[in-house]
Amino acid sequence: MTTATVAQGSMPLSEHLREARKRAVRAAVALAVGAVIGYLLSDQILDILRTPVAAIAESRQASLNYDSVTGAFDLRLKIALFAGVVLSSPVWLYQLFAFLTPGLTRREKRYTFGFLFAALPLFAAGCVAGFAMFPHMVELLTGFASEEDSTILQASYYFDFVMKIVVATGAAFVLPVFVVMLNFLGVISATTIARTWRVSVVAIVAFSAMVTPAADVLSMFLIAVPMTMLFAVACLIAHLHDRAAGRRLDRTAAEPVAA
Repeated sequence: MTTATVAQGSMPLSEHLREARKRAVRAAVALAVGAVIGYLLSDQILDILRTPVAAIAESRQASLNYDSVTGAFDLRLKIALFAGVVLSSPVWLYQLFAFLTPGLTRREKRYTFGFLFAALPLFAAGCVAGFAMFPHMVELLTGFASEEDSTILQASYYFDFVMKIVVATGAAFVLPVFVVMLNFLGVISATTIARTWRVSVVAIVAFSAMVTPAADVLSMFLIAVPMTMLFAVACLIAHLHDRAAGRRLDRTAAEPVAA
């Protein structure tokens, strides 16, 4: 190992701290900008959140309520913070990975950034799907109350409930990326993934039915079909990777014999 390699592969603690501070500042600035944008868009986001409440109010009394004097302001801050984390996620995730990757090999860097750039758009697509489907769940769950009853929704709890649906749907869309990552790491094989396809499809359909408990089946298929296709793509990628890895092993095993 040369002196240049040692110098390139090692870094004093002060340099690590300086690098961490620089990337933390960049991530904080991006988060602050995203939070400001989220606060400016809070009215539009609240209008979307009120949509199912307005639909319920057509059949019986229903409203979105605040349980404290600062409740409305607190909700806007929560919306701003959540939107800031989501909007700035490409920046702070990149800063995090850029800080960690100098200790990885070139191949590990390629895999890491590949999984990151694949997961981000899938998570965003899942969140959009969850945001589009949450009114069906709200209408179904509140529909268990009779028309004589009133539906009074506490604003902060209601927002947390909606965000859990949105994040859960986004995470579900990212699961195929983790399946491929586990395959690349050698934890599971493509054969194992293919054997569980029936269980996976049933789990996808069940999840889609819970997220979109509407009377029409079309809403469920709008979630289930993309997730099933993503799972199929993950199986295909894992199969191609295992086949390429098998060929490399065969070539390696044949080299001593040829020599």
